[in-house]
Amino acid sequence: MSTAQVAWISIAPVKGLSLNQAREIELRSFGVAENRRFYLVDDEGRMVSGVRLGRLVQVAADYDEEEGLLSLGFPNGDTVSGTVDVGDRVTTSFYGRPVEGSLVAGPWSGALSDWAGQPVRLVRSDESGAGADRGPGGGITIVSNASLDALARAAGSDERVDGRRFRMLFGLDGLDAHEEDGWLDRRVRVGEAVVVPRGNVGRCAVTTQNPETGVPDFDTLRLLKAYRGDVQTTEPLPFGVWGEVAEPGRVRVGDAVEAE
Repeated sequence: MSTAQVAWISIAPVKGLSLNQAREIELRSFGVAENRRFYLVDDEGRMVSGVRLGRLVQVAADYDEEEGLLSLGFPNGDTVSGTVDVGDRVTTSFYGRPVEGSLVAGPWSGALSDWAGQPVRLVRSDESGAGADRGPGGGITIVSNASLDALARAAGSDERVDGRRFRMLFGLDGLDAHEEDGWLDRRVRVGEAVVVPRGNVGRCAVTTQNPETGVPDFDTLRLLKAYRGDVQTTEPLPFGVWGEVAEPGRVRVGDAVEAE
């Protein structure tokens, strides 16, 4: 086992919007309370992801779970902020899994619709952790910086691929490339918490999009198929791992990471 450390922590208060880089987080049984607590649906009630509306990644979001304060910052300098109130209840399909939530009242949906160029509505999930792709049982995701370097080499580049493309919770230093793949079903201590990776993260077209603009500019899927297509993993086109929280606790950038 290599000596590993937490290199970065990323969360997204609103699914599909810009990532926030955190210095520390409280990892709970379902993941991080502020992470993907909100999501967007279209006028037919379907979940809207970055694959459908890449330019949403240009919108910054901050959410104070304790105070219930949500702020959105747009590239033109406009800001929409306030205390979150909810209205009508909705049920949304997350890749076949039902997520219960409520439409958020106030100016946020209108501002996001204007930016997106089509009607979208902001929803707050009833349960923290429900907005993660795999639900509360998949509240953590991990990728190593060495894996990002390996992908860069596959692309013929010496510059590390931006980890924000993959929208992972934890990025780690001190591992070999794809060493995290060997942690499935093992207890891994991350700072004060213990997590158990359960599967590989299969990748979609959102990873081809520039994490600043949302415009496709990197053929991630072709590269993964070329150099990882024959790897035996739980999902196709794998890059990084997802898992559950076995023991909640505080995690900070720089904390040690060790598989037990």
